[in-house]
Amino acid sequence: MNKQVKVALIGFGWWGKNLAKAIEDSSQIHLEMIVSKELEDAQAYAQAHQIKVSDKFADALSNPAIEAIILATPHSLHAEQIIAAANAGKHIFCEKPLALTHHDAKMAIAACAKNSVVLGVGQNKRFWPSMQKLREVVATGALGNMMHIEGHYSNEHSTKFFSEWRDKPTESPAGGLTGTGIHIIDALVNLAGNASEVSAHVASFRSGKDPRDASSVNVRFDNGISAYFAMIRATPIFWRVHVFGDAGSVEAIGETECILRLNGGRMERYTFPAIDSIKYELEAFATAVSTNNGTPYPISTVEMSQTIALFEAIVQSVTEHSTVKVSK
Repeated sequence: MNKQVKVALIGFGWWGKNLAKAIEDSSQIHLEMIVSKELEDAQAYAQAHQIKVSDKFADALSNPAIEAIILATPHSLHAEQIIAAANAGKHIFCEKPLALTHHDAKMAIAACAKNSVVLGVGQNKRFWPSMQKLREVVATGALGNMMHIEGHYSNEHSTKFFSEWRDKPTESPAGGLTGTGIHIIDALVNLAGNASEVSAHVASFRSGKDPRDASSVNVRFDNGISAYFAMIRATPIFWRVHVFGDAGSVEAIGETECILRLNGGRMERYTFPAIDSIKYELEAFATAVSTNNGTPYPISTVEMSQTIALFEAIVQSVTEHSTVKVSK
């Protein structure tokens, strides 16, 4: 069994609390410290679980007992915090998006490589059973030549879990892109590789504490594969990724269902038990830390960089109302 990795959780808002809960249920991770500007909530939790608490990020970086940092902070802080943690010799698990620009993502990744620390990113939908099965089917070649991918991820979290910083265009550009769309981007990059160009649009119906917007994105990849996806803030949760080839298609619906359709009318439907995908991704990170240079984190740094390159191009396309080339 891998040893327990001692971590500091930076940020104790809605998602930080979800991460703390997942750590509670893990035998591979020990929460040593919480760093939060909202000390009252953090102190109550820390006292109940015998955890150190601070409002200073530097306290986590200087604590020799802490091996890894888990970031659940505003998006614009991620890159500089990753670099600071890497320079302090700490492994880093960062909630998505890794950064808001491709340049910042590359700088953060380079700092981790320079300091030989593990970098993980919080794309928990990668670990859903439906998506694991979809990737398994694609890898078999059963679909023939891959031609096209469709995706959709919407939820009403912007209404249920609103935070002022999440509604700032500088923190959450292009509608629901940082909340939901980034998960579809990760899936597309994992399946199709480097994107070459993108065209995106956001239709806004209301702003503020209960936003109403719908975003749509068209993507072309270096290998010729096409894709499109959409996201809507403030609508019941819905997830779909559908990969099409010239011999069949495979579709992940929600967390636990996957449908394979093959030429000639054959169809197979798979259903799986639900899992705690946050716990799974954190334990994958803990395994990578415990076996540094042994078992890698399942999302490569190449994919992390490509994801943010496509993310940034989408934001630029929405802003400029144009087709945008994706940086390399």
